Amino acid sequence: MEKQSQLEEYLKTLEKVAIAYSGGIDSTYLLCIANKILPRNQVLAVIANGIMVPRKDYEEAIAFLKENHFQYIEVAYKLLEIIEFKENHKDRCYHCKKELMTILKKAANENGYQYLLDGKNADDLTVYRPGNRATEEVGIISPLAQFEISKEEIRQYSKTLGIPFWNKPSNSCLATRFPYNTNLTEEGLKKVEESEEIIKSIGIKKVRVRVHDSIARIEVNPEDFQLILSNIKMKNKNGKNIVEKIKALGFSYVTLDLSGLKSGSFD
Repeated sequence: MEKQSQLEEYLKTLEKVAIAYSGGIDSTYLLCIANKILPRNQVLAVIANGIMVPRKDYEEAIAFLKENHFQYIEVAYKLLEIIEFKENHKDRCYHCKKELMTILKKAANENGYQYLLDGKNADDLTVYRPGNRATEEVGIISPLAQFEISKEEIRQYSKTLGIPFWNKPSNSCLATRFPYNTNLTEEGLKKVEESEEIIKSIGIKKVRVRVHDSIARIEVNPEDFQLILSNIKMKNKNGKNIVEKIKALGFSYVTLDLSGLKSGSFD
């Protein structure tokens, strides 16, 4: 727990912090530690309300803040007004993150908070994350990365703290489900979100539905293949299996990727 002790001591030196909160385990862990170490009126969660996050995840994040009586503010974020995001350029994440963190930092400053922290961890520094450069340019502090705390360490520390979703699978921006240079629309993002919820409803926790025009390509871990295949063979109470439900959203074909789930498979 040496790294957590270092994190706690560092937070004490800042005295008052705002945290860019997504509802994921990284920012949740950081938020809980800050509220443990600092007076609660000295910690503010700033959460963005935008179409890049599945509605269920957003609602669960707000519920967690309310249940724990954490201070928070919501900030509206209109992603599709960012051309680089809408056109899904390769550097989409950089432009999105820079605009997002600029907005969140402004909201934090306007509420009397000089420092805005995020949940970037040590593992995020080893993979393709164009948004990392953006957060540095905006002046966001990333203490989890600073003290080399990995995702697995965050999960274990969170379990010790009693955070109920310490082992919840990581999610990512819904835009990652589309090939680069494919125009993104609110309708398309919602189709992906609803498709993934359909698959989760049969007991699969981690899924990505990648879109190729009218084809929905399902990525799940190989151990979940049988759940998918079993569901296809049966009818549920309203007479539709998951393939039929996903097709009803507007897809012509639904496929299962035999390579399994791969994070950032369009990178």
